[in-house]
Amino acid sequence: MQSSEDILLAIQHDEWMMDILQSVRSINLPDWWICAGFVRSKVWDMAHRFEQRTPLPDIDVIYFDSKNEDESFEKEWEQRLQFLHPNEPWSVKNQARMHLRNHLPPYHCSADAISKFPETATALGVKLDTNDELVLCMPHGVEDVLNCRVCATPFFKQTTERMRLFEKRIAEKKWDVVWSNVHLGI
Repeated sequence: MQSSEDILLAIQHDEWMMDILQSVRSINLPDWWICAGFVRSKVWDMAHRFEQRTPLPDIDVIYFDSKNEDESFEKEWEQRLQFLHPNEPWSVKNQARMHLRNHLPPYHCSADAISKFPETATALGVKLDTNDELVLCMPHGVEDVLNCRVCATPFFKQTTERMRLFEKRIAEKKWDVVWSNVHLGI
């Protein structure tokens, strides 16, 4: 893989991923994306020539709805997705309220929230639009994920506190154990 187009092509040829994307699209969340490990793990599994998909701890679905910020709505969406795919580890989060949990100013949209994820290789989202076209959100590009590099996003590099969180997170994730060619950086 060498480009964002290659990533989209790999997802398009993955029947399980496309089924997941179609299911999320079917529940009509506003400004939705499937993020983080859903995209990153696919790229890294392919880079490592894994024949089996690395299990995901969760499928991160985000959306942006400033009119319904109550967490109970997220649980309802998770239940709908659980009905469609009962064996999947769904995690649905409204980014219109997540700034409170993260002690940050409000996000403007889901793409703004993705840009503030800790790692550039994880600050990715994919969705299926109404024309059945895959769309990739990549606020920091795809170079790091394609090169199996874990670097802090510019947002996390802004403060010592965020960098401590970044460092703690990569130590806990142990991505370099799962994917031997992953390089941990700053």
